[in-house]
Amino acid sequence: AWVGSLAMGMIFFCSPIVSIFTCRTTAASGAAIAFIGLLSSSFTKSLEVRYFTYGILFGCGSSFAFQPSLVILGHYFKRRLGLANGIVAGGSCLISVPLPFFLKMVGKAIGLAHTFQVLSALMLIQIFLSMTYRPILPPSCDSQHDGQDKLGSRSVRQQCWSQTRKYFNLRVFRRKTYRIWAFGIATAVLGYLVPYMNLVKYVEKRFQETKKDWILLVCLGAMSGLGRLVSGRIGDCIPGLKKIYLQVASFVLLGILCMMIPQCQGFEGVIVICLFLGLCDGFFTTIMAPIAFELVGPMQASQAIGYLMGLMAVPMTAGTPIAGYLNDYFGNYDAAFYFAGVPPIIGGLVLSVVPLIHQRMLKKQR
Repeated sequence: AWVGSLAMGMIFFCSPIVSIFTCRTTAASGAAIAFIGLLSSSFTKSLEVRYFTYGILFGCGSSFAFQPSLVILGHYFKRRLGLANGIVAGGSCLISVPLPFFLKMVGKAIGLAHTFQVLSALMLIQIFLSMTYRPILPPSCDSQHDGQDKLGSRSVRQQCWSQTRKYFNLRVFRRKTYRIWAFGIATAVLGYLVPYMNLVKYVEKRFQETKKDWILLVCLGAMSGLGRLVSGRIGDCIPGLKKIYLQVASFVLLGILCMMIPQCQGFEGVIVICLFLGLCDGFFTTIMAPIAFELVGPMQASQAIGYLMGLMAVPMTAGTPIAGYLNDYFGNYDAAFYFAGVPPIIGGLVLSVVPLIHQRMLKKQR
């Protein structure tokens, strides 16, 4: 479980650093690192080495390639930002839907090592696609002359401290609404990856279904794409921070669905749950960037998203190994799915108070 979990965790763990350097060079460099990670994974023979090549290298590279694709949209769209974000996020599902068929076919034909090499070719293409990102908004409102005045009279330590404060800006945490929002999402994602990592094995173990297990991944990917498109359009129609209620609904429903998986008496029931799980995933993913722009504004949105993903890294990484431990201890996946359902419900309830606090703060200002 640690191989895939490390990769997902590193995508989010590196985000605070990525938020400082969000540009096309960052995205292209990240795609190059991810390409190296996937390519080197094809030559590894031990699980321990793959922790580094796939878990660390591929995860870090994906982080540097992923976040600029969210932030760059804010440079070009405002009124239709949700729809634009939904189209971009939904585009990934065009690949994730046929990907299970492709990987299963390629894996049987050429083996795991060569499959890694084929996947690395996709990241190689991403290097060139990243070069199309062209920021058009001005840089942060911090004066560009800060740090240059009296530069000669400053010590090296003072200069380093000045640059650190400039780039690792924590002003977004001064906003109470942002702190609550970030804490709520970090809590919710503790069980977020558990269904994705364990559903196929659960179906194979409980229903002895090995020939149609790919249907689950297709359902998740297809409905996630639909959810991203629909939620982007709906988000544009919802004013201000009321967009958060879409995340609240998606997290609460996701938690309930996770706890319903052990109650399914047949494979068809799991398919129905996967359809709704994918829909919840699409709503949560797409609406995240527009909410960040509403909370802190376009100039600080990059760092707001980066710090949020950094907070998500630890619970998202830990959730899957905890579920694996529960499976080993109890001998089945039931406890793992019950565990996965609790954090999203708690996180959704925490998020529901953000618009109320925001309205109260506006009344005080008036």
